[in-house]
Amino acid sequence: MASKLKNKPLHQTSYPGVYYLEGKTLVEGKPEKVFYIRYRRDGKAVKEKAGRQYRDDMTAARANQIRVARLQGQEPSNRERRFLEEEQKKAEDNRWTFNRLWEEYKRVNSGLKAIAKDDNRYQVHLSKPFGNHEPSELTPLDLDNFRLSLVHKGASKGSIRNILELLRRIANFGVKKHLYPPLSLIIELPKVNSQKTEDLIPEQLRALFQAMDADENRQAANLMKMVLYTGMRRGELFSLQWKDVDFERGFIYIRGKIEEDGPKGGQTAKIPLNQPARELLSRHERPYPGSAFVFPGRGGAMRVDIKIPVNRIKARAGLPADFRALHGLRHVYASMLASSGQVDMYTLQKLLTHKSPQMTQRYAHLRDESRPLHSSR
Repeated sequence: MASKLKNKPLHQTSYPGVYYLEGKTLVEGKPEKVFYIRYRRDGKAVKEKAGRQYRDDMTAARANQIRVARLQGQEPSNRERRFLEEEQKKAEDNRWTFNRLWEEYKRVNSGLKAIAKDDNRYQVHLSKPFGNHEPSELTPLDLDNFRLSLVHKGASKGSIRNILELLRRIANFGVKKHLYPPLSLIIELPKVNSQKTEDLIPEQLRALFQAMDADENRQAANLMKMVLYTGMRRGELFSLQWKDVDFERGFIYIRGKIEEDGPKGGQTAKIPLNQPARELLSRHERPYPGSAFVFPGRGGAMRVDIKIPVNRIKARAGLPADFRALHGLRHVYASMLASSGQVDMYTLQKLLTHKSPQMTQRYAHLRDESRPLHSSR
């Protein structure tokens, strides 16, 4: 189309330096004037297209205004504008915005299990308000307004903390990769008390035992009972092997890497094999006789999930919806021991395989409440 227009003659308008040629609209093909302007910039003759009659609502008068503005240097020429646009695009391509940082973070950490959850969190909460901004552009006011917006949307303190933690992680990722200097702004995270201690009243415990005894999945029922009898974690019971149960000496060996709150993979902790646990394991069914695992999964391999049957038992017992079917029972075990008054906090820490006594302190008030009051005479 442009080459055809070049061959057509230019017609002078009543404005000096403003011309037009006869063209056609790009869609309907009806006659349309295409306006051009001529002027000198830095001693050089410039000829430029000003616009089309219908598409750009261009007239000879408007074309003349454009010519005067460019002649006086108030407006860049088409060539200068294209150059500025290209430079701006290059600058945009070189900017490490949060959107660009997040794509790079995902590429580097594509193997992480939590990356899908993080990506959903980023797209829902962070992409729109921060995606086109660089971390250095953030201000304390931006973060305060963002926190308030999350509160108004009904987000919990835990959710707000997770969202801000992801924002900070992305910003720190760019610093660690030397993509920009360290930030002067600190993205602070709200403090959240995540120590949720669950308990069951005697009536709920009775209903739970009835539901466990009535359920057809004996593996799930016995696993839940083992949590109540020993306080073992779900992963520890999934990986528990028969060789870890010492019936003769009366111990269970828990294989796990010592982390913040106890064994979770490599090293070994040891807890007593109490009478309820001993009786349960002595009569525990072995669906795969050749399997080394006490609670094996499909084919005798190590179990990876048991959510469906334990939630079914929880529902049958009428327990609260927010009660965690396995970890909640670990809290019940600890609460019963603490409230009995027969176990000190150090012993409770060892039974729960907590590395730090701070993890066990949440049960201290139960032990304090169990101590009898002595009146002075």
